[in-house]
Amino acid sequence: KEYFLRISPLEKEKRVKQAFAAQQQALDLGIPVSKPLGWETSGEEIVVWEEWLPGQDAEQVLPTLSLSQQNRYGQDAGRYLRILHTLPAPADQENWEARFNGKIDRKIAAYRACPLQYENGEAFIQYLNSHRHLLRNRPQCLQHGDYHVGNMMFCQDKLYIIDFDRPDAGDPWEEFNRIVWCAQLSPAFASGMVQGYFAGEPPLEFWELLALYVACNTLSSLPWAIPFGETEINTMQNQAREVLEWYDHMRNPVPSW
Repeated sequence: KEYFLRISPLEKEKRVKQAFAAQQQALDLGIPVSKPLGWETSGEEIVVWEEWLPGQDAEQVLPTLSLSQQNRYGQDAGRYLRILHTLPAPADQENWEARFNGKIDRKIAAYRACPLQYENGEAFIQYLNSHRHLLRNRPQCLQHGDYHVGNMMFCQDKLYIIDFDRPDAGDPWEEFNRIVWCAQLSPAFASGMVQGYFAGEPPLEFWELLALYVACNTLSSLPWAIPFGETEINTMQNQAREVLEWYDHMRNPVPSW
């Protein structure tokens, strides 16, 4: 038999166990994921094993499909996410408005201190500062933590969700902050993901909040990329340029895709 094995340093034991539990909860809800089978500590490591998924990365398969198929699988991804978000956040979770405002402040400070800047990066900062009020009274739930096409697979023509190793809790709509990667690869998939989540068209408030979350993520990507060198820097510069085009330099909260 074949298994998927994940080996982590023992200092990440708590996070690994949280990820194992989140994946099991997703499986129990009927979301297509690989079945987590067990974990054990070994010396300075914690080892997790789960079922092996015989399939292909969604990033490779999606571009070969028709636009209608891409949209349909996107709707599947959106429905799975909606189901996952029925799982509650921990009772002691920090207030979302305070937590995310702190994150915005840190990301802006890191960008200001960055030796490189985006072309018209100030548009992200202006949007963040003028839309902080949208964070007020937002609900929270369990999050996958890295939900995008790069963490999905096709197995026997069915879409599976993988890599539950970054579980978190927060605003359910914030989980869409990585939809940028989906939209760059397949606008039809990204559109379908939103439609599947809302079982139709979302409210304007969703688009306004998503633009805030995307702006925050994009702003922080450049300082993050610098230690990794030119390739990552160029990737994030190009992505920021594309995001600004989608949002008409943050003047329109509904992206063009």
